[in-house]
Amino acid sequence: QVQLVESGGGLVQPGGSLRLSCAASGFTLDYYSIGWFRQAPGKEREGVSCISSSDGSTYYVDSVKGRFTISRDNAKNTVFLQMNSLKPEDTAVYYCAADGPGAYGCYPDIYEYDYWGQGTQVTVSS
Repeated sequence: QVQLVESGGGLVQPGGSLRLSCAASGFTLDYYSIGWFRQAPGKEREGVSCISSSDGSTYYVDSVKGRFTISRDNAKNTVFLQMNSLKPEDTAVYYCAADGPGAYGCYPDIYEYDYWGQGTQVTVSS
């Protein structure tokens, strides 16, 4: 059974850090491009970052550039999103998603992705 499970969310003060994990079961993540998306209440789901399976290239939405870093550990079948200098506007449910197998590049478009996790809540507040 194909499954993605996010973890690592929580409550953090502005300026703090969190590391989200996206663990896969039932398939090998390194053949898939992986995206991180977020959805705040009353807003559309937004592509935050992604990492390509074909060449390891990455994408970041402008609002998180320089603060977030996406990486993958194929041995652990897991993708991470390191989030630093968090701001209240980063508050949302964060989802990971997989596109593939054999996807070329990665795109911050929800319609590109075949499998989704259940989401993890990130709240940035003092």
